[in-house]
Amino acid sequence: MVENKLIAEFMGVDYVDVDTYLEDNKELQYHTSWDWLMPVLDKIKEMRCLPDDHDESFSWVCKSSDIEAEYNAVVEFIKQYNK
Repeated sequence: MVENKLIAEFMGVDYVDVDTYLEDNKELQYHTSWDWLMPVLDKIKEMRCLPDDHDESFSWVCKSSDIEAEYNAVVEFIKQYNK
């Protein structure tokens, strides 16, 4: 999934590492595993001192117990952050 690679890059995972991981495994698991997604949410929380234009994106994150909703919020946050 393109979004999972986006998250991996945001987390500082090298593309080579991602490709190597994917050779042995079917997919990155940010979209299905809280164990994978929680470190991403923690990193976003630590970045709370973002410029004002990122505050709205951040407010979408960490408001749901639904992993799909959190995952989508994280992806949107990262897209906005990368602009």
